Amino acid sequence: MKDKRSLYQILFEPKSIDAVAPVPGALTYIILGFWTFVCLFPLYWLIVTSFKLPIQVHDGPMYLPGIDFKPSMHAWHYIFVVLGNDTVRPYLNTLLISVTSSVICVVIGSMAGYALTRISYRPKLASVLMFIGILILAIISVVWLGLAWQIALAAGLALYVVMLTTVGRRFTKSLHNNDIAFFMISQRILPPVAVVIPIYVLFQRVGLLDTHAALIITYTAVNLPIVVWLMRDFFESVPMDLEESAALDGASRYRVFFTIILPLSKPGLAATFLLVLILCWNEYLIALFLSTAKAQTLPLLIAAMNATRGPQWWYMSVVIIIMITPVVAITVVLQRFITRGLLIGAVKG
Repeated sequence: MKDKRSLYQILFEPKSIDAVAPVPGALTYIILGFWTFVCLFPLYWLIVTSFKLPIQVHDGPMYLPGIDFKPSMHAWHYIFVVLGNDTVRPYLNTLLISVTSSVICVVIGSMAGYALTRISYRPKLASVLMFIGILILAIISVVWLGLAWQIALAAGLALYVVMLTTVGRRFTKSLHNNDIAFFMISQRILPPVAVVIPIYVLFQRVGLLDTHAALIITYTAVNLPIVVWLMRDFFESVPMDLEESAALDGASRYRVFFTIILPLSKPGLAATFLLVLILCWNEYLIALFLSTAKAQTLPLLIAAMNATRGPQWWYMSVVIIIMITPVVAITVVLQRFITRGLLIGAVKG
């Protein structure tokens, strides 16, 4: 049957609701192709630069290996053979610290987020303020007065218990779950540079400076509020009927959480884990202050390649490539979970 539509309708109007007209479809693919080129060109530039000699980088833009310039393995040989352990050690440090802190964040943050959606908390404001005040006094005692941290911790806990059982009873104003959640996410408003010096002094006093433990603890404390905030939204989308049915069958709250809630929240767990992993993997400021040689991470190694004669782009390109490869691989593996995690809650009925 002959198409009796006009030329305009043929080019700009689709035949059915699930089809795309030729002109809008062509424009869409052109825009997507251009944006794909914009996104992938930096990766291509890294790969090309990693196979250049220093003189070729300084000679100006060269885009096509074998045509514009002769590829060389000079930078790869230097990074993996000449540096050797100086490259492997930061790589393993980054992998260990980032994965460990991300797993801890997801485990603790998931339980905290679930608790904020299912349990009603009413902590007294006075008890919270007293805890913060005593914690500040303990830090001052360790940092400026030279008191042993074990003694400061024990004295602070004893003082807090005494004040909580005496003065704390006279105050009745309480916080709610939303107040607690907002307080957690507000910790990300504070710039890390404002607290990195006290954190440095604190770890120096306890003898954990330039260790994996110091970076793992700090990364976990910094990123934990994000996990709590995100997982709280994911858990709110899980129907309460499932938990109530399991509770009627005798399941405990822990069993409900680990056997029902977590399996249903795999998309959220995957998306949150990847986000925290990227934040830990690329962290520079905290690693700069808390590590020197033993716990050095890849961002510090890349920054150290800015020599006196300028950035060594050929070496930096190699390190950046091996740095982003694990994250890209994890993203590909978790892609189906991440897509569902980003869209969860978009349609509610």
